Amino acid sequence: MSLRALAQELYTLEKETEQLRREFETAPPELRQAIELKLLQVTGERDKLRAILQAKKERDI
Repeated sequence: MSLRALAQELYTLEKETEQLRREFETAPPELRQAIELKLLQVTGERDKLRAILQAKKERDI
């Protein structure tokens, strides 16, 4: 995957993380657990992709 594609995917995951955090803050208690699980999943994907992007940038320098 190219640097540009990785960066675009990272941007998408950042936006999704922000949206889920806002939803979590305003969600009723019965929905918070489901939102929190999704937030943990997306945050993990984001962090993994961020590490891949950083490694790829360092390798290409």
